[in-house]
Amino acid sequence: MLKTAQTTLTEGVINLAVGHPSLPMLPLREMEQAAAHRFAQGDAEFLQYGFEWGDGFLRTELAAFLTREYSLNQEDGLPVQAEDLFISGGVSQALDLICAMLTEPGDTIIVEDPTYFFASGIFRNHRLNIRTAPVDGHGLNVDALEKLVQQHRPKLVYTIPTHQNPSGVTLSEERREKLVQLAQQHDFYIMADEVYHLLTFDGTPPRSFSAWVAAQGEGGRVLSLGSFSKILAPGTRLGWIHAPSALLERLAQNGMIISGGGFSPLGSGLIRSMLELNLLSPYIQKLRDTFRHRAHVLADALDDLRPLGIQFQRPRGGYFIWVTLPESLNSDDLLTTALERGVRFQPGNLFSPDGTQGNNLRLCFAFYEEDDLREGVQRLGQAIRAMRRL
Repeated sequence: MLKTAQTTLTEGVINLAVGHPSLPMLPLREMEQAAAHRFAQGDAEFLQYGFEWGDGFLRTELAAFLTREYSLNQEDGLPVQAEDLFISGGVSQALDLICAMLTEPGDTIIVEDPTYFFASGIFRNHRLNIRTAPVDGHGLNVDALEKLVQQHRPKLVYTIPTHQNPSGVTLSEERREKLVQLAQQHDFYIMADEVYHLLTFDGTPPRSFSAWVAAQGEGGRVLSLGSFSKILAPGTRLGWIHAPSALLERLAQNGMIISGGGFSPLGSGLIRSMLELNLLSPYIQKLRDTFRHRAHVLADALDDLRPLGIQFQRPRGGYFIWVTLPESLNSDDLLTTALERGVRFQPGNLFSPDGTQGNNLRLCFAFYEEDDLREGVQRLGQAIRAMRRL
């Protein structure tokens, strides 16, 4: 049995709750090549304490990489500048750092309902008041958010705009525009958690929120967050914040960063080599191809359960499918029956600070190969049938 906060693997149980790739998918050979390249340079600087904003060479390479990737299939090029990038310890650490430096206890943050469940714990640790805004098939309901903003005057709004975790939906271009306008009008910051944006495998997503960082300059209210955990390997524990440099300077004044320096110069050196050797883009494309196939396998299997009353949207990127159960079923209750039949999922209320998602559940297609995905859905169908007979 393997058990961490992120992973619980038990023999005999197909765990469709796991939200990360499997070990065979991780870039062992690519990272080995990158490490050999970095150490072969004969420069030990990446073994020293690092610059508070993160390794400057990595930030330069990352800026060029994001400019290329975010501009693919877009009409206008999107310049990402190295001076507007801050290397973080992944998105979780970025959220913690932003809360520490841009809020005070008692401030309000508005999050989506449903939302990434571990984020809520970070916000509670900073004693923020959490309010929720609904999500529909086009992402965060910005009209509902506007009323909440007027009522609660938040310091932050947290959104996962592309292939949202857990719902899989993507915020429309029109709503992105309005959300940025609201932030300017009502003086709050947007934390756009864009970890799945580069994992679009069907179609083209709307513009990254980095577009507004680039366009608005120092007066902007947008922080676009990315992570190498999703596009490279969770063990890297590195990501980035794209935001106006004045905001990044405030983040760099955090006592932990001043004491310890920039996050993981060693890991940054390896990722820098991944970029210099052009290993990252082809690897991401392999992820997209694999996830496209697995997502279609999982969705096709779920289609066979539609006569049982389930509903879902076929994913176009990311990791997840959000399933709505028949009205008579609650996913917390269903989980007990599902485990008896050898399948696990994440129940919907785990993702809801207000407990509004009991009729939903989240499945992940990133971890398992096709036979296990099909078998997992078959076991889920057995559990649903058993619950409906009660």
